[in-house]
Amino acid sequence: MLRFVASVLITSGILMLADAGLTLAWQEPVSAFFAAREQGRLAHKLDVEAAGVVARDKLLVASIRDVKRRLARLGAIERKRARAGDPIGRIKLPTLGRHYVVVQGTDTDTLRKGPGHYPSTVFPGEPGTVAIAGHRTTYGAPFRTIDQLKAGQHIVLAMPYGTFSYAVERTQIVSPDAFWITHRVPGEDRLVLSACHPLYSASHRIVVFARLIAEVP
Repeated sequence: MLRFVASVLITSGILMLADAGLTLAWQEPVSAFFAAREQGRLAHKLDVEAAGVVARDKLLVASIRDVKRRLARLGAIERKRARAGDPIGRIKLPTLGRHYVVVQGTDTDTLRKGPGHYPSTVFPGEPGTVAIAGHRTTYGAPFRTIDQLKAGQHIVLAMPYGTFSYAVERTQIVSPDAFWITHRVPGEDRLVLSACHPLYSASHRIVVFARLIAEVP
């Protein structure tokens, strides 16, 4: 019995050390597994629903000839329709080799699925600030390496109604209560990415600011 108990304790200790090592070197593996499974489900749901939704919405804005105004209207329609936890589009970080399905909302349960759009901010295409939050060490750690983004590098938001490209302007470390990062800046259409900072801590937030450079229906 003592040998059995000792074996269980040793095995448990090895597994805990392995989990800690993987978390430090990569990300927390258990939550990453569940996040990856959830991302696959969300991607399928987004692809299935997008075609029908966009086809219907395009009829509502068919009379708007100006592309920018049309995309703004489509963004507003999609934002009002979105519910917490729904997949709304994809974020692509080409220089980091990462891409994820973005969900609506930033509550704890929603962020376990993937990067979450702040409901208080606009959708891509609408004038103002699009803000997205994501984890850095757990649940797939989608924003783990956003500290490596450099000025001029691109971030792409692929929405069902259009593709929006942003160029990184700067990265800034702020306090957790710096709600100004999501505020609208007059005359600027921008994207803000936020995550806890430093790794394994929630004492601050790392924020990436990027400006819209292209939008295609």
